[in-house]
Amino acid sequence: MLSMLKKFACLIAGLSAVSILCAGCASKWSLYLEAGNAAPQWRDDSDRSRAAYVESIRGFKETGTSTSNLLRYLVFGRRPEDNAIIRPVATAVGNDDRIAIADTGGPCVHLYIPSEYRYVKISQAGKDTLLTPVGVAFDDASRLYVSDSTNHAIYVFGPAGEYLFTLKNAGNEPLQRPTGLAFSPRTKALYAVDTVANRVHAFTTQGEFLSSFGEPGSDKGQLNYPTHIVAAADGNLYVIDSMNFRVQVFSTGGAFLFSFGHHGNGSGDFAMPKGLVVDGQSVIYVVDTLFDNIQLFDRSGAFLFTIGGRGYGAGEFSMPSGLFLDRRERLYVCDTYNQRVQIFQLLRGEK
Repeated sequence: MLSMLKKFACLIAGLSAVSILCAGCASKWSLYLEAGNAAPQWRDDSDRSRAAYVESIRGFKETGTSTSNLLRYLVFGRRPEDNAIIRPVATAVGNDDRIAIADTGGPCVHLYIPSEYRYVKISQAGKDTLLTPVGVAFDDASRLYVSDSTNHAIYVFGPAGEYLFTLKNAGNEPLQRPTGLAFSPRTKALYAVDTVANRVHAFTTQGEFLSSFGEPGSDKGQLNYPTHIVAAADGNLYVIDSMNFRVQVFSTGGAFLFSFGHHGNGSGDFAMPKGLVVDGQSVIYVVDTLFDNIQLFDRSGAFLFTIGGRGYGAGEFSMPSGLFLDRRERLYVCDTYNQRVQIFQLLRGEK
């Protein structure tokens, strides 16, 4: 009996020493990046370069001494592959280049803060476990908003990834299937798409309900399974109206402005539109999951050209979904079934 107690004491002492060692070596994290064998570019009809592949994010890796990392894995069971991206469906980049990736394969949200070399894997929100995180957005105070379509909720986290509060209602309406999220720096409001309700809701950053717009249908201003939304620099809201196979544009007050797109299999048509962004020149980028590409349109909705195609290489996609455009005009594409987020640099018509 005494011998067993001594062995137990030694084990506890050993674990304590390892814990102290690990605590003394502050964890630092970096992106696990994949450069690819080529850096393809895409040109418009006038043969000007408009986008270039940069790199892909595959996951997040812990840096530092190999001994401390090995001890962590042995004692706490953490494996490098635990931080790999599995099914990325949405991404957002903050003003300080922090990145959030909604990963339905986790299910989790990967939060990386490069200025602090900090990585947080968010799989819990208060008492709720994330089940289907499908939307992410940052506000101008680095709060992170996460929509979970299965939990019928929008979760709010602080700048360090700490849970703050949950939204489950828009006024008197319970959220049915919250999906796309967008924060508008102009109105300081969070806009959330409710796919099943065919509505778009607006909230303050403190979670107070402001307004809603949208109703089922196919007429102007009506919605049929909307999924994604972006608050563009021109002050308008662009919404993917997926089962009407179009993009609709609204004012921040919900007034219909214009729409474009229809079902088809040709250039400028839609089969399964998903994520979208609008750049500083009002060029509209729309992912089509079934076409495995990104289609570009001008401010009136006229088709311009296409980025990507089906495949596994740089600039090729397998059922892509979410898009995000950061302050440096880098385009982030959730290449869902290739298990990565591809990054492209937009170019301003270089020959």
